[in-house]
This record gives sequence, C-alpha cells and structure tokens, in this order.
Amino acid sequence: MSSPLSSDIPKPYGSTEKLVKDVNRAFALPVPAFGDLSKAANDLINKDFYHTAQATLDVKLKAPNGTNVTVKGKQGFDGVTTGSVEGKHTLKPQNVTVTQAWTTASLLDTKVELANVASTGVKVDLQNLWNPSKPNSAAQKLNLAFKNPNVHSRAFINYGLANGNLDAVLDVTAGHEGFLVGGEAGYDVQKAAITRYSLGLGYQTSAFTASLVGTQNLSVVAASYYQKVNSAVEVGTKAAYDVQSGKPAGLELASKYKLDPLTFAKVKINDRGIAALAYSTKLNAGTTLGLGLSLDTAKLNEAGHKIGTSLTFEG
Repeated sequence: MSSPLSSDIPKPYGSTEKLVKDVNRAFALPVPAFGDLSKAANDLINKDFYHTAQATLDVKLKAPNGTNVTVKGKQGFDGVTTGSVEGKHTLKPQNVTVTQAWTTASLLDTKVELANVASTGVKVDLQNLWNPSKPNSAAQKLNLAFKNPNVHSRAFINYGLANGNLDAVLDVTAGHEGFLVGGEAGYDVQKAAITRYSLGLGYQTSAFTASLVGTQNLSVVAASYYQKVNSAVEVGTKAAYDVQSGKPAGLELASKYKLDPLTFAKVKINDRGIAALAYSTKLNAGTTLGLGLSLDTAKLNEAGHKIGTSLTFEG
C-alpha cells in the first residue's frame, strides 16, 4: 500500500507547484515600456469596439517585393469621411524599416526605423511630419529606445519648425521577477523646465497584469487589472482617481469571450452607465467583419445610441 504522503496524490489547481511555474514564466516576459504598463487592460477596454465610427474599412496588402500597404477609411457619425494610405518596407539585412503615410488631411508622415544600432536592443526612429498646404507646419521627431531583459528606456525628441520649439520626453521601466517600476518626465528646452512627470508600479505574469500609474504630475492616479481566465475568457478593469478634486475620475469594466477560433464577443460598461457590445468574426481567410453597439443604459428610451460596422480585407 502506498503511503498517504506519496507523490502520486494529485495536487490542487492552486498548488505551490503551479504558482512556481507562473512565476517562472513571468521572469521570461519582456519588460514593457512605461506607456505600456497598463497595455493589457487598456487594449481589452479600448480595442475592437466598433461603435466609435459609423463605418470603418481597412485593406491590408503585401506587394511581391515585401512592401506592406495599408489603406484605411472611416466615416464618423457627423458624416465626415477620413482616410489614409501607408506603405512600409523592411530591409532585413540592414535592420531598416521605411514607412510613408498620407492622410486625407494632407499630412505626409515619413519614418525611418533603425533596429539594433551600435548594440543589440538599441533602436532609432527618425520621423518627419509635413503638410504641403501649411509649409511652416513641418515637425521632426527623433525617438530613441533601449531594452534588455531588465530595463526598457525611451527618449522622444520633438522639434517644431513653426515655433522653433524643442522638447523631449524621457521614460524608463525596470523589472525584476515580474515586478515593474517606471517613470516619465517631459522637458522643454527653451523654458529649461520640466513640463510633466509620471510614476508607475506594476506586476505581470503570463496570466494577469496589475498596475498603478500616476499621471499629470501625479494629480490623476489610475489602477488597472487584466486577467486571462482561460483560453476563451479575458477580463479587465480600470479605475481612476483625481487627487486634486478628491473625486473618482472614472471606472470601466470589460470582458472578452472567444466563441470559436475565428469569432469573439466583447462587452464593457463604465461608471456613467454607457455600455458597449462588439462582435467580430473572420468570414474567410482574408475578410473580417466587426459589429458594434453603444447604449446609454440610463436613457434607453432616448436617441443617442450608436451602431458601427467594420470590414477588414487582408491579402
């Protein structure tokens, strides 16, 4: 007869062994940028809800030479139609990516990305924004990034041709065994002054993430939580508090349910009683349909509810 202390005795789902495995997987997760401390919850709450526009069309194509072309169009509830065309080409041996975009607002956006410059983990982005109808509106941006298994740091340097203003935003995140701490600061070169600062804390595993971030000079504090319950269900929440006014600044709850490998549904609601529903399904290998609905639960009998559609073609 085997001993009652035998290793054959099954361990409960929440056993120490499983906890150790989750922690070990957390060690392997990359350290996010400071702006992405709450990314999992933000994506669940904000992405793939199609009620924000009356109709949205995305066409994604890949040319024979490897260039990715994306065409986007959107019609708002005010009847205004906007769109953009973007081409992206990567020179893999040189680790260089060139992106050129044009929008219906006549904005030309050119970006050159250089990966692993001088050392592994170093990235340099050069960006030029120009509106031909407004010659003095040109702006240049230099973005620098460095990351390794324990640190993710970035610098954004902006120069405006119209006013000659030069400013920079710096952020850094450090991580150890799933725990994250980071900060951000904005600096105006002409004024020689710090224009804003933020601080954040977080913890991440493969199953859930949690964060606490203070922005706007720590005057607004937001807490977020995201969990992948199982392969089909995700849940998330975000709550904000205005320190200066001493009042809550917002609360949102969201969930995603994967109906099958090609279809999912999402729902969210905020503290003002605005609920949103979304449904997305892949019609075939290159076509995805999205449907969205927004309801004011406090005024169900009144106008103001929104319905939106989205169609994506990939080839």
